[in-house]
Amino acid sequence: MLIKNNKIAGILVSFSLLVAAPLFAETPEEKGYNIFKAAEDRDEGYVDNEADMLMILMNKQEATSEREMSVKGLEGKGDEGDMSLMVFLSPKDQKGTALLTHQHKDRDDDQWLYLPALKRVKKIASSKKSGPFMGSEFSFEDIGGQSIEDYTYKYLRDETYEGQDCFVVESYPVDKNSGYTRIVTWVDKEHYRTLKAEFYDRKKSHLKTLTASGFKQYEGKFWRPGEMLMVNHQTGRSTILKQNNIKFKTGLSESDFNKNSLKRAR
Repeated sequence: MLIKNNKIAGILVSFSLLVAAPLFAETPEEKGYNIFKAAEDRDEGYVDNEADMLMILMNKQEATSEREMSVKGLEGKGDEGDMSLMVFLSPKDQKGTALLTHQHKDRDDDQWLYLPALKRVKKIASSKKSGPFMGSEFSFEDIGGQSIEDYTYKYLRDETYEGQDCFVVESYPVDKNSGYTRIVTWVDKEHYRTLKAEFYDRKKSHLKTLTASGFKQYEGKFWRPGEMLMVNHQTGRSTILKQNNIKFKTGLSESDFNKNSLKRAR
């Protein structure tokens, strides 16, 4: 899952460690939820952000193709979740293609795809969100990002990953249309960043692994990865998302994230 790393959402994913020890021992389910809640709370207050993104697709023979994109995000208010807009700038045959996502905390997220060749906006059905996004190893579900309410959780263990102490947490999608039965995530204990996630398909087989690297801190608080790699173990294909020129509080508003913004995005 892209944790605001958000969220791929994102990935496109700060707060001190969980406050004092609870009076009563947490269950694995409570601890798993609290870890992800801490990660979500750390990202509060980003307001909005923009970034340049490069998508690199690799097949089993490691042949590559590249796509340039611009990405914008707006922090949600109240019961509404975040909004995001991803626009393809190249190659020429995909220029202008755009994906708009409205996250919701109490119902399914809304996603719309604008296809310039057809000059129309297509709403992505919930049953189709597990499908690949623009031929990549990221699904619409991954790209859209998720809210904490989209899963139930279970803490599994502590483990060191890439030299960093991590919590390992299992997440179970609430949405019956999800392409996954569970996701196992490595969250570093110091900054609560998602460093690695393993995705298991509807047959409970290991489908994909996401790794995030090159993290930088912005505004003295918000951590974002410079690169996210999604490897599909069943097909041998992989996709890299690289982001740079990340800026926060650029003055975006809800009017930049409605369906009309899809057609005028370039």
